[in-house]
Amino acid sequence: MRRGFQNLTPEAEEGEIDITPMLDVVFIMLIFFIVTASFVKESGIEVNRPDASTSAAKPRANILIGINDTGEIWINKRKVEVSQVRANIERLHAENPQGTVVVQADEEARTKTLVAVMDAARAAGVYDVSLATEAN
Repeated sequence: MRRGFQNLTPEAEEGEIDITPMLDVVFIMLIFFIVTASFVKESGIEVNRPDASTSAAKPRANILIGINDTGEIWINKRKVEVSQVRANIERLHAENPQGTVVVQADEEARTKTLVAVMDAARAAGVYDVSLATEAN
């Protein structure tokens, strides 16, 4: 045998891998992704939005109102009557005053319902009201 080397058994040759630093990195990455993730808000229903060639993205839309083809109004995944739209918008606008209202109306929705929702938003003090469309 050479000097300085010991007779190693197969059990002694196996090394252990310390996974603590890897777990620390994974945990930090998880926290980073949770903090930086932007969560998509939905009105509560799927609608067929009309096409528009001049549509633009609205980054601060926090009040989403859905109107389906039968005239039902949905806010925060709850069906709402026309008379309750203003109170719901006032409450949501008080939670985030910088937010805007985006109406996601089905292309088959009645104009009367759409105008009533937009009028309720303006009566609630929100003047930045947009209509969601599909971009071409």
